[in-house]
Amino acid sequence: MINHEESFLEFHQANPHVYELFKKYCNAAVKAGRSNYSVSSIFERIRWFQDIETRDDLGFKLNNNHRAYYARMYQLQHPNRVGFFRTRTLTSKRLPYTQSVLSSSTQMELPSCH
Repeated sequence: MINHEESFLEFHQANPHVYELFKKYCNAAVKAGRSNYSVSSIFERIRWFQDIETRDDLGFKLNNNHRAYYARMYQLQHPNRVGFFRTRTLTSKRLPYTQSVLSSSTQMELPSCH
């Protein structure tokens, strides 16, 4: 059985530039006046950037199973933007090291918006 959380953590640690693009496009949406937005749209924007604008094979493929983790990480690191993405309550058991990776120094719980 695939553990999506472990898969996300491995991908994130190997590809920190993806999160930099994620934050860039989230911040652009906020600057454009959006109070909430679609994590799927952000992912597709990253794909567009990689495939069309740069025509660069950066050596990664975005896994749609990682969207929820990127959305939670962004909201956790930007507490004033909790609710920017609509997320479901996690029902899976958390891995012990996930919280520290997602929060980077913030000691908050992962946001869960309905």
